[in-house]
Amino acid sequence: MDVRGKRIIVTGGFGALGRCVSQALGSAGARLGLLDHAAAPGTLDGTQLLLGGVDLSDALAARAAIDALAADLGGLDGLVNVAGGFRWETLADGRVETWDLLYRMNVRTCVCASQAALVHLSKGGAIVNVAAGAALRAGAGMGPYAASKAGVMRLTEALAEEHKARIRVNAVLPSVIDTPANRRDMPEADFSSWVQPGEIAAVIQFLLSDAAQGVTGALISVPGRV
Repeated sequence: MDVRGKRIIVTGGFGALGRCVSQALGSAGARLGLLDHAAAPGTLDGTQLLLGGVDLSDALAARAAIDALAADLGGLDGLVNVAGGFRWETLADGRVETWDLLYRMNVRTCVCASQAALVHLSKGGAIVNVAAGAALRAGAGMGPYAASKAGVMRLTEALAEEHKARIRVNAVLPSVIDTPANRRDMPEADFSSWVQPGEIAAVIQFLLSDAAQGVTGALISVPGRV
């Protein structure tokens, strides 16, 4: 679990899960750069390298942002792809454009950030992607989201095979994450069964650490008690 001194970029770093992951890694001694589509806050958990307003689905924008943070960090040992989004929409009542939107938010951001990071990642470095347990079997209204997160899983497997001699690439598959937004959207749900952001962050920290040198191409379920 030791990540002391490791230089790590977290995409979606200003959101609920991204903040929790960054706080866990920072508290463990990692050096962090945080990227997000949202505007950068003044400070965030003591992290100084914050870059907001970045469209990670744009390959050129993603490369410029990753290049800048990697330069400031003096290299790169890890990338955590948290950036993404969610929509609940049935096929009968929904829009085809939602499928394109979630592909762009969940798969393309991951592709662009990973591609940009590859040139900077040190030997033995790691990429950790956030997929979703929902991608294993889609429920009603979950088609576009599940399909896009399944794309993240296949990207993880392919990238792990392509670079297994140099870096590790894995994904975590959370169930419903206990965030303020999810509580607002599902006020009648049993929050106690949801997975906590800190539980996901702990698995991500392990996958970034040298203790996980033998793990690549893995899709790790983090279901909480759902």
